Amino acid sequence: MTARIREFLKNRKDEGPCLVVDIDVVRENYVAFANALPDTKVFYAVKANPAPEILKLLAGLGSSFDVASVSETETVLAAGATPDRISYGNTIKKESEIASAFKLGVTLFAVDCEAEVEKVARAAPGSRVICRIHCDGTGSEWPLSRKFGCEPEFAADILELAHKRGLIAHGISFHVGSQQHNVEAWDRALASTAAIFRACAERGISLAMVNLGGGFPAKYLRKTPKLESYGKAIFRALRRHFGNRIPETIIEPGRGLVGNAGVIEAEVVLIAKRSPEDETRWVYLDIGKFHGLAETIDESIRYPIKTRKDRDEMAPCIVAGPTCDSVDVLYEKNPYPLPVSLAIGDKVLIEATGAYTTTYSSIGFNGYPPLRQYVI
Repeated sequence: MTARIREFLKNRKDEGPCLVVDIDVVRENYVAFANALPDTKVFYAVKANPAPEILKLLAGLGSSFDVASVSETETVLAAGATPDRISYGNTIKKESEIASAFKLGVTLFAVDCEAEVEKVARAAPGSRVICRIHCDGTGSEWPLSRKFGCEPEFAADILELAHKRGLIAHGISFHVGSQQHNVEAWDRALASTAAIFRACAERGISLAMVNLGGGFPAKYLRKTPKLESYGKAIFRALRRHFGNRIPETIIEPGRGLVGNAGVIEAEVVLIAKRSPEDETRWVYLDIGKFHGLAETIDESIRYPIKTRKDRDEMAPCIVAGPTCDSVDVLYEKNPYPLPVSLAIGDKVLIEATGAYTTTYSSIGFNGYPPLRQYVI
Protein backbone atom coordinates (compact mmCIF):
# COMPACT_ATOMS: atom_id res chain seq x y z
CA MET A 1 0.00 0.00 0.00
CA THR A 2 1.57 3.26 -1.12
CA ALA A 3 0.53 6.75 -0.06
CA ARG A 4 -0.73 7.38 -3.60
CA ILE A 5 -3.01 4.32 -3.51
CA ARG A 6 -4.21 5.21 -0.03
CA GLU A 7 -5.14 8.72 -1.15
CA PHE A 8 -6.89 7.42 -4.27
CA LEU A 9 -9.05 5.00 -2.28
CA LYS A 10 -9.86 7.70 0.27
CA ASN A 11 -11.37 9.84 -2.49
CA ARG A 12 -12.93 7.05 -4.54
CA LYS A 13 -16.61 7.55 -5.34
CA ASP A 14 -17.69 4.46 -7.31
CA GLU A 15 -18.89 1.15 -5.86
CA GLY A 16 -17.71 -2.42 -6.23
CA PRO A 17 -14.29 -4.04 -5.99
CA CYS A 18 -11.40 -2.42 -7.82
CA LEU A 19 -7.69 -2.83 -8.38
CA VAL A 20 -5.44 0.23 -8.01
CA VAL A 21 -1.93 0.04 -9.45
CA ASP A 22 0.77 2.57 -8.56
CA ILE A 23 2.82 3.06 -11.73
CA ASP A 24 5.76 4.40 -9.72
CA VAL A 25 6.19 0.99 -8.08
CA VAL A 26 6.30 -0.68 -11.51
CA ARG A 27 9.03 1.77 -12.54
CA GLU A 28 11.05 1.00 -9.40
CA ASN A 29 10.67 -2.73 -9.94
CA TYR A 30 11.89 -2.50 -13.54
CA VAL A 31 14.99 -0.60 -12.46
CA ALA A 32 15.61 -3.21 -9.75
CA PHE A 33 15.51 -6.04 -12.30
CA ALA A 34 17.82 -4.14 -14.64
CA ASN A 35 20.31 -3.66 -11.79
CA ALA A 36 20.08 -7.22 -10.44
CA LEU A 37 20.85 -8.76 -13.86
CA PRO A 38 22.61 -5.95 -15.75
CA ASP A 39 23.64 -8.09 -18.75
CA THR A 40 20.18 -9.63 -19.16
CA LYS A 41 17.32 -8.08 -21.13
CA VAL A 42 13.91 -7.78 -19.48
CA PHE A 43 10.99 -9.18 -21.50
CA TYR A 44 7.90 -8.27 -19.47
CA ALA A 45 5.32 -11.09 -19.40
CA VAL A 46 2.36 -9.12 -20.73
CA LYS A 47 -0.19 -11.66 -19.46
CA ALA A 48 0.51 -10.56 -15.87
CA ASN A 49 -1.14 -7.19 -16.44
CA PRO A 50 -1.59 -5.75 -19.96
CA ALA A 51 -2.80 -2.32 -18.85
CA PRO A 52 -1.83 0.19 -21.59
CA GLU A 53 -0.34 2.54 -19.00
CA ILE A 54 2.00 -0.19 -17.75
CA LEU A 55 3.03 -1.24 -21.26
CA LYS A 56 3.68 2.36 -22.30
CA LEU A 57 5.82 2.97 -19.21
CA LEU A 58 7.90 -0.17 -19.75
CA ALA A 59 8.30 0.50 -23.47
CA GLY A 60 9.65 3.94 -22.63
CA LEU A 61 12.09 2.45 -20.12
CA GLY A 62 13.49 0.16 -22.81
CA SER A 63 11.80 -3.08 -21.81
CA SER A 64 11.08 -5.86 -24.26
CA PHE A 65 7.95 -8.00 -24.07
CA ASP A 66 6.88 -11.64 -23.90
CA VAL A 67 3.51 -12.13 -25.60
CA ALA A 68 1.17 -15.11 -25.86
CA SER A 69 -1.25 -13.99 -28.57
CA VAL A 70 -1.70 -11.71 -31.55
CA SER A 71 -3.88 -9.44 -29.42
CA GLU A 72 -1.09 -8.98 -26.86
CA THR A 73 1.31 -8.32 -29.74
CA GLU A 74 -0.92 -5.55 -31.10
CA THR A 75 -1.31 -4.03 -27.64
CA VAL A 76 2.45 -3.94 -27.10
CA LEU A 77 3.05 -2.34 -30.50
CA ALA A 78 0.36 0.25 -29.73
CA ALA A 79 2.23 1.08 -26.51
CA GLY A 80 5.31 2.07 -28.51
CA ALA A 81 7.44 -1.09 -28.63
CA THR A 82 8.99 -2.26 -31.88
CA PRO A 83 8.65 -5.84 -33.20
CA ASP A 84 12.30 -6.65 -32.51
CA ARG A 85 11.51 -6.24 -28.78
CA ILE A 86 8.80 -8.93 -28.83
CA SER A 87 9.14 -12.64 -28.10
CA TYR A 88 6.12 -14.82 -28.92
CA GLY A 89 6.59 -17.15 -25.98
CA ASN A 90 3.44 -19.25 -26.21
CA THR A 91 4.34 -22.70 -27.55
CA ILE A 92 0.72 -23.42 -28.53
CA LYS A 93 -0.21 -21.30 -31.52
CA LYS A 94 -2.47 -21.61 -34.54
CA GLU A 95 -0.58 -21.32 -37.80
CA SER A 96 -2.74 -18.33 -38.68
CA GLU A 97 -1.67 -16.63 -35.44
CA ILE A 98 2.00 -17.21 -36.25
CA ALA A 99 1.43 -15.71 -39.69
CA SER A 100 -0.34 -12.67 -38.22
CA ALA A 101 2.44 -12.03 -35.70
CA PHE A 102 5.06 -12.45 -38.42
CA LYS A 103 3.20 -9.95 -40.60
CA LEU A 104 3.39 -7.50 -37.68
CA GLY A 105 7.17 -7.95 -37.65
CA VAL A 106 7.68 -10.55 -34.92
CA THR A 107 10.52 -12.95 -35.74
CA LEU A 108 11.20 -14.69 -32.41
CA PHE A 109 8.98 -17.68 -31.56
CA ALA A 110 9.04 -20.35 -28.86
CA VAL A 111 8.48 -24.00 -29.78
CA ASP A 112 8.57 -27.24 -27.81
CA CYS A 113 7.79 -29.94 -30.38
CA GLU A 114 8.40 -30.79 -34.03
CA ALA A 115 4.83 -29.98 -35.13
CA GLU A 116 5.20 -26.41 -33.84
CA VAL A 117 8.48 -26.06 -35.74
CA GLU A 118 6.71 -27.05 -38.96
CA LYS A 119 4.03 -24.40 -38.38
CA VAL A 120 6.59 -21.66 -37.77
CA ALA A 121 8.59 -22.72 -40.83
CA ARG A 122 5.51 -22.40 -43.04
CA ALA A 123 4.02 -19.25 -41.51
CA ALA A 124 7.14 -17.27 -40.48
CA PRO A 125 10.02 -18.39 -42.73
CA GLY A 126 13.52 -17.45 -41.60
CA SER A 127 12.41 -16.64 -38.03
CA ARG A 128 14.41 -17.39 -34.90
CA VAL A 129 13.08 -20.17 -32.67
CA ILE A 130 13.77 -20.96 -29.04
CA CYS A 131 13.03 -24.45 -27.78
CA ARG A 132 11.35 -24.59 -24.39
CA ILE A 133 12.40 -27.41 -22.09
CA HIS A 134 10.59 -28.76 -19.04
CA CYS A 135 11.97 -28.40 -15.52
CA ASP A 136 10.47 -29.56 -12.24
CA GLY A 137 9.74 -26.23 -10.50
CA THR A 138 10.69 -27.45 -7.03
CA GLY A 139 10.61 -24.53 -4.60
CA SER A 140 7.83 -22.60 -6.33
CA GLU A 141 4.37 -21.92 -4.93
CA TRP A 142 2.77 -22.45 -8.36
CA PRO A 143 4.76 -25.18 -10.18
CA LEU A 144 4.11 -25.36 -13.90
CA SER A 145 2.82 -28.61 -15.32
CA ARG A 146 4.18 -30.58 -18.24
CA LYS A 147 1.78 -28.72 -20.53
CA PHE A 148 4.77 -26.72 -21.76
CA GLY A 149 8.28 -27.81 -22.59
CA CYS A 150 9.87 -30.91 -24.07
CA GLU A 151 12.18 -33.18 -22.14
CA PRO A 152 15.72 -31.74 -22.41
CA GLU A 153 17.12 -34.72 -24.31
CA PHE A 154 14.65 -34.04 -27.15
CA ALA A 155 15.52 -30.35 -27.59
CA ALA A 156 18.52 -30.81 -29.89
CA ASP A 157 16.40 -32.84 -32.33
CA ILE A 158 13.72 -30.14 -32.38
CA LEU A 159 16.27 -27.40 -33.00
CA GLU A 160 18.00 -29.45 -35.70
CA LEU A 161 14.65 -29.81 -37.48
CA ALA A 162 14.19 -26.03 -37.25
CA HIS A 163 17.62 -25.57 -38.81
CA LYS A 164 16.75 -27.95 -41.64
CA ARG A 165 13.48 -26.08 -42.27
CA GLY A 166 15.31 -22.81 -42.83
CA LEU A 167 14.66 -21.32 -39.39
CA ILE A 168 17.35 -19.94 -37.08
CA ALA A 169 17.82 -22.28 -34.13
CA HIS A 170 18.36 -19.49 -31.62
CA GLY A 171 18.32 -20.91 -28.11
CA ILE A 172 16.63 -22.54 -25.13
CA SER A 173 13.97 -21.37 -22.70
CA PHE A 174 12.57 -22.75 -19.43
CA HIS A 175 10.48 -21.67 -16.47
CA VAL A 176 11.37 -22.68 -12.91
CA GLY A 177 7.82 -22.22 -11.59
CA SER A 178 5.86 -19.19 -10.52
CA GLN A 179 6.66 -17.57 -7.15
CA GLN A 180 9.98 -19.40 -6.92
CA HIS A 181 11.60 -19.06 -3.49
CA ASN A 182 14.76 -21.06 -4.18
CA VAL A 183 17.37 -18.74 -5.68
CA GLU A 184 19.35 -21.80 -6.85
CA ALA A 185 16.41 -23.18 -8.88
CA TRP A 186 17.93 -22.00 -12.16
CA ASP A 187 21.08 -24.11 -11.71
CA ARG A 188 19.71 -27.50 -12.78
CA ALA A 189 17.85 -26.00 -15.75
CA LEU A 190 21.02 -24.22 -16.87
CA ALA A 191 22.98 -27.47 -16.60
CA SER A 192 20.50 -29.06 -19.02
CA THR A 193 20.61 -25.97 -21.23
CA ALA A 194 24.41 -26.03 -21.48
CA ALA A 195 24.29 -29.71 -22.46
CA ILE A 196 21.84 -28.86 -25.25
CA PHE A 197 24.14 -26.06 -26.46
CA ARG A 198 26.98 -28.59 -26.69
CA ALA A 199 24.80 -31.18 -28.45
CA CYS A 200 23.70 -28.62 -31.02
CA ALA A 201 27.29 -27.46 -31.56
CA GLU A 202 28.26 -31.04 -32.37
CA ARG A 203 25.59 -30.94 -35.10
CA GLY A 204 26.94 -27.70 -36.51
CA ILE A 205 24.26 -25.51 -34.92
CA SER A 206 25.39 -22.54 -32.84
CA LEU A 207 22.82 -21.42 -30.29
CA ALA A 208 22.95 -17.85 -29.02
CA MET A 209 20.28 -17.21 -26.37
CA VAL A 210 18.99 -18.54 -23.06
CA ASN A 211 15.55 -17.41 -21.91
CA LEU A 212 15.69 -17.72 -18.12
CA GLY A 213 11.91 -17.31 -17.85
CA GLY A 214 10.06 -15.85 -14.91
CA GLY A 215 9.50 -17.16 -11.41
CA PHE A 216 10.70 -14.06 -9.56
CA PRO A 217 8.30 -13.67 -6.64
CA ALA A 218 6.06 -10.90 -5.48
CA LYS A 219 5.89 -10.42 -1.71
CA TYR A 220 2.73 -11.95 -0.28
CA LEU A 221 2.66 -13.30 3.29
CA ARG A 222 5.77 -15.44 3.03
CA LYS A 223 9.17 -13.78 3.22
CA THR A 224 11.00 -13.82 -0.12
CA PRO A 225 14.72 -13.53 -0.94
CA LYS A 226 16.00 -10.22 -2.24
CA LEU A 227 16.10 -9.75 -5.99
CA GLU A 228 19.87 -9.26 -5.78
CA SER A 229 20.19 -12.80 -4.41
CA TYR A 230 18.46 -14.19 -7.51
CA GLY A 231 20.73 -12.18 -9.79
CA LYS A 232 23.90 -13.40 -8.09
CA ALA A 233 22.75 -17.03 -8.00
CA ILE A 234 21.76 -17.00 -11.69
CA PHE A 235 25.08 -15.45 -12.71
CA ARG A 236 26.99 -18.06 -10.67
CA ALA A 237 25.04 -20.82 -12.42
CA LEU A 238 25.72 -19.29 -15.84
CA ARG A 239 29.44 -19.15 -15.10
CA ARG A 240 29.40 -22.69 -13.72
CA HIS A 241 27.80 -24.21 -16.81
CA PHE A 242 28.98 -21.91 -19.61
CA GLY A 243 32.34 -20.71 -18.33
CA ASN A 244 33.50 -17.53 -20.04
CA ARG A 245 31.23 -18.08 -23.05
CA ILE A 246 27.97 -16.94 -21.48
CA PRO A 247 25.24 -16.60 -24.14
CA GLU A 248 22.78 -13.76 -24.49
CA THR A 249 20.22 -14.01 -21.70
CA ILE A 250 16.72 -12.68 -21.18
CA ILE A 251 14.21 -12.90 -18.32
CA GLU A 252 10.42 -12.75 -18.38
CA PRO A 253 9.26 -11.22 -15.07
CA GLY A 254 5.53 -10.69 -14.71
CA ARG A 255 4.42 -11.08 -11.11
CA GLY A 256 7.77 -9.76 -9.88
CA LEU A 257 7.33 -6.56 -11.88
CA VAL A 258 3.71 -5.64 -11.16
CA GLY A 259 2.45 -7.83 -8.30
CA ASN A 260 3.33 -5.55 -5.39
CA ALA A 261 2.26 -2.45 -7.34
CA GLY A 262 -1.46 -3.20 -6.94
CA VAL A 263 -4.07 -3.32 -4.18
CA ILE A 264 -7.67 -4.52 -4.46
CA GLU A 265 -10.31 -2.80 -2.35
CA ALA A 266 -13.26 -5.11 -1.66
CA GLU A 267 -16.25 -5.18 0.69
CA VAL A 268 -17.63 -7.70 3.15
CA VAL A 269 -21.01 -8.86 1.84
CA LEU A 270 -21.93 -11.42 4.49
CA ILE A 271 -20.57 -13.02 7.66
CA ALA A 272 -22.18 -16.31 8.69
CA LYS A 273 -21.84 -19.48 10.75
CA ARG A 274 -23.11 -22.79 9.44
CA SER A 275 -24.28 -24.07 12.85
CA PRO A 276 -24.51 -22.77 16.42
CA GLU A 277 -21.55 -24.96 17.35
CA ASP A 278 -19.39 -23.85 14.43
CA GLU A 279 -16.52 -21.70 15.67
CA THR A 280 -15.32 -20.74 12.19
CA ARG A 281 -17.08 -17.87 10.47
CA TRP A 282 -17.61 -17.65 6.73
CA VAL A 283 -16.66 -14.20 5.41
CA TYR A 284 -18.03 -13.49 1.94
CA LEU A 285 -16.45 -10.70 -0.10
CA ASP A 286 -17.74 -8.98 -3.23
CA ILE A 287 -14.77 -10.47 -5.12
CA GLY A 288 -13.76 -14.09 -5.59
CA LYS A 289 -12.14 -16.57 -7.93
CA PHE A 290 -14.26 -15.43 -10.86
CA HIS A 291 -13.45 -11.75 -10.35
CA GLY A 292 -9.67 -12.01 -10.50
CA LEU A 293 -8.55 -14.12 -7.54
CA ALA A 294 -8.16 -17.34 -9.54
CA GLU A 295 -4.68 -17.86 -8.14
CA THR A 296 -6.24 -18.84 -4.82
CA ILE A 297 -7.03 -22.19 -6.48
CA ASP A 298 -5.69 -24.86 -4.09
CA GLU A 299 -4.76 -21.86 -1.94
CA SER A 300 -1.53 -21.59 -3.93
CA ILE A 301 -1.29 -17.81 -3.55
CA ARG A 302 -2.14 -16.44 -0.12
CA TYR A 303 -2.69 -12.74 -0.44
CA PRO A 304 -2.21 -10.31 2.47
CA ILE A 305 -5.69 -9.15 3.54
CA LYS A 306 -5.82 -5.97 5.63
CA THR A 307 -8.70 -4.22 7.38
CA ARG A 308 -9.07 -1.14 9.56
CA LYS A 309 -9.75 -3.40 12.55
CA ASP A 310 -6.55 -5.46 12.47
CA ARG A 311 -5.62 -4.38 16.01
CA ASP A 312 -8.74 -6.11 17.35
CA GLU A 313 -8.96 -9.76 18.41
CA MET A 314 -8.45 -12.10 15.46
CA ALA A 315 -10.06 -15.46 14.66
CA PRO A 316 -9.73 -17.89 11.74
CA CYS A 317 -12.31 -17.46 8.98
CA ILE A 318 -13.23 -19.18 5.74
CA VAL A 319 -13.04 -16.55 3.01
CA ALA A 320 -15.26 -16.88 -0.07
CA GLY A 321 -16.52 -14.93 -3.06
CA PRO A 322 -20.10 -13.82 -3.78
CA THR A 323 -21.10 -16.10 -6.69
CA CYS A 324 -23.45 -19.07 -6.59
CA ASP A 325 -20.65 -21.45 -7.62
CA SER A 326 -19.45 -23.70 -4.79
CA VAL A 327 -15.82 -23.56 -5.96
CA ASP A 328 -15.76 -19.82 -5.27
CA VAL A 329 -14.01 -20.30 -1.94
CA LEU A 330 -10.65 -18.63 -1.45
CA TYR A 331 -9.31 -19.95 1.85
CA GLU A 332 -10.89 -22.95 3.59
CA LYS A 333 -8.18 -25.59 4.05
CA ASN A 334 -6.16 -23.00 5.96
CA PRO A 335 -8.65 -20.49 7.38
CA TYR A 336 -7.58 -16.86 7.31
CA PRO A 337 -7.23 -14.81 10.53
CA LEU A 338 -9.54 -11.80 10.41
CA PRO A 339 -10.85 -9.45 13.13
CA VAL A 340 -13.72 -10.75 15.28
CA SER A 341 -15.19 -7.25 15.02
CA LEU A 342 -15.29 -7.37 11.21
CA ALA A 343 -18.79 -6.48 10.03
CA ILE A 344 -20.92 -6.54 6.89
CA GLY A 345 -20.12 -3.48 4.79
CA ASP A 346 -16.54 -3.16 6.02
CA LYS A 347 -13.84 -2.60 3.41
CA VAL A 348 -10.89 -4.97 3.08
CA LEU A 349 -7.66 -4.44 1.19
CA ILE A 350 -6.13 -7.36 -0.68
CA GLU A 351 -2.49 -6.48 -1.24
CA ALA A 352 0.06 -7.55 -3.88
CA THR A 353 -2.70 -8.09 -6.45
CA GLY A 354 -1.21 -6.19 -9.38
CA ALA A 355 -0.54 -9.39 -11.34
CA TYR A 356 -2.93 -12.00 -12.72
CA THR A 357 -6.12 -10.46 -11.36
CA THR A 358 -7.72 -8.27 -14.03
CA THR A 359 -6.64 -10.78 -16.67
CA TYR A 360 -8.29 -13.64 -14.78
CA SER A 361 -11.52 -11.71 -14.13
CA SER A 362 -14.58 -13.11 -15.90
CA ILE A 363 -16.59 -10.98 -18.29
CA GLY A 364 -19.84 -11.34 -16.38
CA PHE A 365 -20.33 -14.61 -14.48
CA ASN A 366 -23.54 -14.29 -12.42
CA GLY A 367 -23.88 -10.82 -13.92
CA TYR A 368 -20.93 -9.38 -12.01
CA PRO A 369 -18.82 -6.98 -14.10
CA PRO A 370 -15.10 -7.57 -14.67
CA LEU A 371 -12.69 -6.26 -12.06
CA ARG A 372 -12.27 -2.51 -12.51
CA GLN A 373 -8.67 -1.27 -12.66
CA TYR A 374 -7.14 2.16 -12.08
CA VAL A 375 -3.48 2.85 -12.90
CA ILE A 376 -2.32 5.96 -11.09
